[in-house]
Amino acid sequence: MSTDPHVLDWLLDSDPALRWQVERDLAGAPPEVWEATRARVATEGMGAELLSHQDPDGQWAGGAYFPAGFFDGPERDEPGQPWVATTWTLKDLREWGVDPAVLGDTAARLDANSRWEYDDLPYWGGEVDVCINSYTLATGAWLGADVSRLVEWFPAHRLTDGGWNCAAEEGPEEERSTRSSFHSTLNAVRGLLAYEKLTGDQSLRDARRGGEEYLLERRLLYRASTGERVGGWVTEFLSPSRHRYSALASLDHFREAALHDGAAPDPRLADAAEAVGTQRQPDGRWLQGGRLPGRVWFPIDVEEGEPSKWLTFFGTRVLEWWDASR
Repeated sequence: MSTDPHVLDWLLDSDPALRWQVERDLAGAPPEVWEATRARVATEGMGAELLSHQDPDGQWAGGAYFPAGFFDGPERDEPGQPWVATTWTLKDLREWGVDPAVLGDTAARLDANSRWEYDDLPYWGGEVDVCINSYTLATGAWLGADVSRLVEWFPAHRLTDGGWNCAAEEGPEEERSTRSSFHSTLNAVRGLLAYEKLTGDQSLRDARRGGEEYLLERRLLYRASTGERVGGWVTEFLSPSRHRYSALASLDHFREAALHDGAAPDPRLADAAEAVGTQRQPDGRWLQGGRLPGRVWFPIDVEEGEPSKWLTFFGTRVLEWWDASR
């Protein structure tokens, strides 16, 4: 099934950060077209705006995961968290396709100047939160940093049920979770896949596939214990999703993983694909489910309830891939 021409035209009328992906994955444009658009991300629109906010020490907003002064100011008591510090900004730039060469010696500057808010640990070594470490692993691979500690960390911190959980690492040992989390596991496998694609190193492939199997056993939606939906958030589609799990975000990962591995879609994705399809509007678009609270450099997507180009792109892309396999 090809994309509706009206929807495709609407998607193509977008910031270069999105447009090049639409050209490549939905419009079937030749590489010289979408690569030229991707090159514009660093000089136009949202990508250029994010790059303009980089501090001289290589960071953004003066901090690794949180902006400078966060823990001593009133922002700490506000809903959500700020999304302006180094880790979140680099995650966006990487996922928008910015050429790492544009960031010059950023990896070295962060190595010299950036420390995690947790225990003042050095940036490229990561910390204890699996989601943070997944972003750092992928971003470090993208920028050419030494992330060898994190390559060792992920297999060592997998839980016995196959996935990961941020709550397994912090607090008194008796209070730590021994069960994997949908959110943490998806973030982990996305980071591991990005690392493998960027470096060609397959040493984390078994760990990634084990985490993917954790989600597949639950058909991306359900509790293993009761068979019930794991939570309402599983079908709440937000853009940007940041760290949040959803059927759409998970299905998008499984599409990317299958294409990278040269594998057919797993049949256990069927329920998630149906859940994504039910939210497609009659005009072929998906609506914004909401925004995570917290300070941003600028809005990336539309307000809640409005047609979202990002969600429509992801939804259309995964369903076209899924439908083509049947």
